[in-house]
Amino acid sequence: MPEAVPRPVAVETRELTKAYGELVALAPLTLTIAAGERVVLVGTNGSGKTTLLRMLAGLLEPSGGEAEVAGDPAGSIDARAALSYLPDDPVLYDDLSLAEHVEFVARLHDTDAWEDRSAYLVDRLGLTARLDDLPARFSRGLRQKTSLVLSLVRPFEVLVVDEPFVGLDQSGRTALLELLDDAADSGATVVVATHQLEYVDRATRCVALRDGELTHDGPADQATIAKLLA
Repeated sequence: MPEAVPRPVAVETRELTKAYGELVALAPLTLTIAAGERVVLVGTNGSGKTTLLRMLAGLLEPSGGEAEVAGDPAGSIDARAALSYLPDDPVLYDDLSLAEHVEFVARLHDTDAWEDRSAYLVDRLGLTARLDDLPARFSRGLRQKTSLVLSLVRPFEVLVVDEPFVGLDQSGRTALLELLDDAADSGATVVVATHQLEYVDRATRCVALRDGELTHDGPADQATIAKLLA
């Protein structure tokens, strides 16, 4: 039988680290994530998950080492174009409506046919009636749904989401899982950081951090992950 062709690398870190003085938020981490993988990143609060994701998104400078997204240095224009980041705390403009947020992000990324895509996402997340409202008036759950629309309306090769289930009701959680499936089915690499277990059964790989150290990199199953989070 012919050998399987290796998949392209979507995310790669080489001895990537972040320290604040003597506090090490992320110990040197070498990690390779292939294109199309569905990765669940787990760890308790303070484990280094958000630190890692913010460095991949180019929002935080590493103390050492390197990170690449789709072959380009994290934080570069090309890497930012390839990676869509959903933070754990939605960042929205107080003076822009939901509709204006969506148009701003879509046009910023030169998104084709974004109107149809945004209409689908807004409807799927139950936000159609809130299009003209200011997110400053939204609950935590509505702000999370808004942030999700913004992260999915633009093109991307890698989708990175940080604690996406916080604040969502059950219908919102169900919609989120289905939209993450849609992204992966379309060929995107999906990395979900969470201390909850909703995404585990959909993931093909689990990466676990504790106190900034890599403690597990292997198959994703709920029994293993429950032990890692204990």
